[in-house]
Amino acid sequence: MAKKSVASLQTGSKRLTKAIKMVKSEKSGAYTFVESIMAPEKVSDFLSKK
Repeated sequence: MAKKSVASLQTGSKRLTKAIKMVKSEKSGAYTFVESIMAPEKVSDFLSKK
């Protein structure tokens, strides 16, 4: 299924990347997943932010 979603993101001349990171909740302490679709150059900035 992952291959299908990534293949659908690469349309036209723009290449996009889906980034997923795990974030710990301040209140409950549980982890949640944050997904974002962006240009490949911005992935490292997205993953380094808290």
